[in-house]
Formats: sequence, structure tokens, C-alpha cells
Amino acid sequence: MTVAEIQVDQRVIGIDSRRFASVEKAVVELITNSDDSYARLEKSGAPVTGRIHVGYERHHTGAVLMVTDQAEGMSFEEASRILTYGGAHSPLSRGEGDGRGYFGRGLKQAIFGLGHGWIETIKDGRFTRIDVFRGENGGYLYDDGDEDRRAFPADYARLGMPAGVAESGTRVTIVVDNPHVTITQYATLVQSLSDNIYLRDVLDRRTVELLHGRPGSGQHGASKDVSERIRFEEPPSILLLGPEQPGSFSHEGQEYPFTLTLKRAKDVELTLKGDERTNGLVVLSGMAVLDCTLFEYENQVGTEYLFGSVRCAALTEMLGRGKAVISDEREGLNFKDPLVAAFSQAVSTMIGAAVLAEKEKLSHLERATTSGRTAEMIERLLQHMSEAAVVDLGIESSPDAAGRIPAEEEPPAALRFTTPFYYRKPGHPFHVALLIDAGQLPDGEQLTFELELPASMRIEPAPAAVAVDSLDGIQRMEWTVTGEVPGERGEITVRAGAYWAWCEIVVAEHASHRSEGQPPHAAVVRPASHPADHPVAHRVPRDHGRDLFVGYEFRSLHNSADRAVYSAAERKVIINTAAPTVRLYVDGRGRFRDSARLLLAELFMDVIADELARRRIEQHGHARDLEAFRNAKRDIIRRYGSDIHLSFLSG
Repeated sequence: MTVAEIQVDQRVIGIDSRRFASVEKAVVELITNSDDSYARLEKSGAPVTGRIHVGYERHHTGAVLMVTDQAEGMSFEEASRILTYGGAHSPLSRGEGDGRGYFGRGLKQAIFGLGHGWIETIKDGRFTRIDVFRGENGGYLYDDGDEDRRAFPADYARLGMPAGVAESGTRVTIVVDNPHVTITQYATLVQSLSDNIYLRDVLDRRTVELLHGRPGSGQHGASKDVSERIRFEEPPSILLLGPEQPGSFSHEGQEYPFTLTLKRAKDVELTLKGDERTNGLVVLSGMAVLDCTLFEYENQVGTEYLFGSVRCAALTEMLGRGKAVISDEREGLNFKDPLVAAFSQAVSTMIGAAVLAEKEKLSHLERATTSGRTAEMIERLLQHMSEAAVVDLGIESSPDAAGRIPAEEEPPAALRFTTPFYYRKPGHPFHVALLIDAGQLPDGEQLTFELELPASMRIEPAPAAVAVDSLDGIQRMEWTVTGEVPGERGEITVRAGAYWAWCEIVVAEHASHRSEGQPPHAAVVRPASHPADHPVAHRVPRDHGRDLFVGYEFRSLHNSADRAVYSAAERKVIINTAAPTVRLYVDGRGRFRDSARLLLAELFMDVIADELARRRIEQHGHARDLEAFRNAKRDIIRRYGSDIHLSFLSG
């Protein structure tokens, strides 16, 4: 038995393997190796089956994966040679490849990144097995068994080579025992392989099947009827350029050709990043995929629906000559290389008109949306600021500005507790009552409750959401609350549409037993001695109200001056998609980018502070006082600006 170290600085293998610690990356590497082997057979004129079987045996804390082909197979010497490390030993550097294998690292990375494994291969009737593993001291080792042997019928059967169909082939088995590797779900692996950019062409020219289990073992998933063909499903699209439209670029006085196909997806969202990216141009050279990018338009507005491919044989030719066409980390094209830069400029010029046309569509965008996470943050912010307007600032939240409705004629509150402040003794049950004017509440909404009560405070029965339509004349809802620990406090907030009411509960040893049974406080105060013909004082209640800010929209105001405004009729903050600085952050799907939350925070802060300041000075009789407005707005920004920004940064 011959056990030896792989001849390279062991630290280099460790670094490379950690970059490769992914089931998906390992499977892609092994599939492309099999594809290369089939291609060499085809080049020699030999018939090929083109079949690549991927076995995936998933367990809770580990997995076993196998990739089997019916391609060239390897002799004992060839199998030993693939364990040499580095670009000098790679097929491309020897002039044998079509773009892959330049660094001479993939197979070793795949095995060591996931755990350990072995290679089984048959060629010319000889069977070779090489085990690849780590020694007790952490070294990267292999065991080639000293020699090959005659291949027996059982070997052919185990490696999935039917008699008369295939006489050679290879299987690589990897045991995934690295605790840092995610054990991918079967369905996730199917989707990842289907969309992987590095398999895009392979899946067209080869039959790649994923088997749930160990091929040929008789386990679940081993039979053909449960295998799954891996295919890339191209999204429905409109052809913009091509197919295979010719182009060229110049470098150092020489002209290099390429072909380009550009499409625009129809009615489907594309994946914008990662190895499973469906947006962008797949860069092909020979049989290799070198990158997926939109070159000078990468990550720009107007490219979100564009996809296709660009083929340029010169890239791998130069790679074989030692040009730094791709990065050392194998993470795409090296745009600092002069040849790649010239190629990028030429492709960008060809697709430029299509990108500009997409951008032009955005200039007429009527509406936009945010992601679910951003929308949730904005909703919480608007509720918080609506409550702060009433509770902290005492701002009138009725549909009309303060003072427009005579105080005596003000309708009863849609929702309010009998008191906003329940100050009660410990151990004594008391009633919390909610008064309801269902006629003011919007149809189709629900009465919902938010409880912030300590564990020592009980409420019975537990408040539950109620449909407004089912209130059916109910004007009062009541609960029994008991607090046990002096000093504890809690809050109850009830909402229905834009209407809300709030109360606070405090448990105190010295609370009065007379607290129970107090009548609700009137919003209109008319002392007995007050003259009947004199206006009465109107006090804005701070325990209930109607949201000033019920929502927001991204829509065009058909002007470029206002970035955001408040619509009093709708009680909404409107972000103007026609404003240039706003449009810059709306992508081709009409979605506001999460990365632009700082701009959103500024827009919401400006609109909210503007509206609150305007209402505040009107209530105090300074409606046309510009200096009073500026001072009020500055005060509101100073008081709430940090909260508004933090609400956008916390998601």
C-alpha cells in the first residue's frame, strides 16, 4: 500500500478547500470533469453515451455523493497524475483542454473541502482505485494501492457500465463529514444544479440525472423511475440581439471575434446574484463558463430582466498562454487584464442600446414597490409616528385640521378606553373597558389587540381579534385584569384600520380603592360658570386617535421637483418615482432597492416632520408663521430623526 502526501504546500490545499466547502460546488466540479472527458472522446471520433449520474445520499449530519460517467476512464498512471496540484499540471496548460482545469485544483478541492473520498475508474479492462483523505496530523494524503488490477464484471456493474454499452468510465465518491458544510436538501440541490451558470451548456449536451441514494446499491432512489433529469428551464423571453450576433474587439493590433445573444425575460423574476443567477450574460469560451456578468452595466438599473450569452474562443486561448484572464480565486473574469477590458468594452457597446431602452421605461414608471421586509419596517414606523403625533405632541388627528369642527359637535371616539391610565392595587382584580363606536370603523377591517403585559399580570378573557362587521351593535368590551407585583406596568393597544386606542396599567401598593368606577373624561370642557356663547376649550385626547400616516406609495407625481409629499386626502406618504434621485434607486422590476434605505429614511423624515410641524403650528394659531414652522420642524427632527433612521437600519 502506497500512502503519500499530495505534493504542494499543505496550507495551499487547506485554503483552497475551505473556499470549496459546498455540496453544490463539488457536484458542479465533478460534472464538468465528466463533460470534459466525454468531449475528448468525441474529439477522437469515439461514440459516447453522454450520461452523467449524480448520487446523493443525505443524512442528518453528513452525506455521500457520487458522480459517475461512462467516458474515457483513467489508467493507473493517469489517475495518479490528476492528484498533482497546480496550473502547471492542468490539461489546459498542456494544450489538452477547452478552457476548464486551468488551475489544476478542482477535484482535490471538492474532496478535501467536504471531507474525504475515493476515485474508481476503469480503462482498457483495468480497474484503479485511489483514496483521498487527511492523515492524523492533518496532512492531505492519497493511497493508490500500489497498482491497478483487472476489472471484473462486478466492477462494471457497480460503476454503472452495462455490458456492450460502456467499457470505460469513472466514479468519484465523496463522504461529506466536514461539520462546517451545509447538508443540502435534495430538492434544493436539484434547483441549484438546474440553474447553475457553470452547467448551463453541459445540461444541454449531456444527460445529467440526480439519483436520491447510492447508484446501483438498491437503496431508495437507485432505480431509474425515481431519478430526476437536471435541466435548465430558460425563462420566457423576447430576443433583443442575435441569436449569436457577431461582434469583435481589438487588442494589441489583433482582432478577436465573439458572438452575442441577448434576451429580455417576460413576466418572470430573474435571480440577480450567485452561481444560480439567471440574469446576466453567461461568458463561454471553448467548453468553459468563465463568468456571468453584464460587464459595464453590472448592477445597474435597467438590466434586471436581461440575460443571454456571449461566446469568445480567444479567452481560453489566452488563458492557456498564461494570461490572467480570470481571477486566481476562479470567481469570474479579471477586468484589470487589458484583453478582458477590451472585450468588456466591446460587449458593453453592443448591449448599451438595450440597457438604455430599459432605463427609459423606468422614466415613465407610474408605481413601484419595496421588499416585504422594508414594507414591514415602514408600516411600523408610520404607526409609531401616528401615535407619537397624538401621545407626545398632542396633535389633532381628525380628518380635518384642528379647529375646523366645533368642539361641541365632535363625534364620539371610534375607539377609546374608559381611562388611558389604570392605576390599581396589587392582588385586586379590576376591569379594563374599551368603548366602541362601530359606525366609524371601516368595514372589512379587524379589531386587533397588542398586549405588552408582564408575566405577573393576568387578563381574562384573553383579547382576540374580532371582525368589525361582526360587532353588531357592541359598544363596550370588558376584561378583568389582575396585577400581583407592585411597580409592574403594562400596555394595551387596540387597532381597527387607521383608528387606535391605548391604555397603560400600573400596579401600585398605595393605589386608591376608589379608582374603580371613574367615568370617562370628556374631550370638551365647559365649566358650569362658562358663558354659553363663548367658545369652549377643546383638548386633544392623547390616548386614542386616527393614524395620520396610514400608508405609503411609490408613484409618479408627473413632476421632477418633489421627491416625496404627504397626501392629506389619502393620509399617505407619496414617494415620487418621477424624481431623478428616486428613480435612480428603483430597479427594472419597479422595486425600490433595499440598499437605498438611507434615502428612504430621509424622505420619510422630511415628509413626516413637515406635516407634523404644519399641524402643530395651526393648532397653536400660527398657521402662516414661517419661522414658527421651521422651529417646529427642527424640533420634531431633533426629537424623532434618530428613531426614523434606526427603524430603517434595524432590518
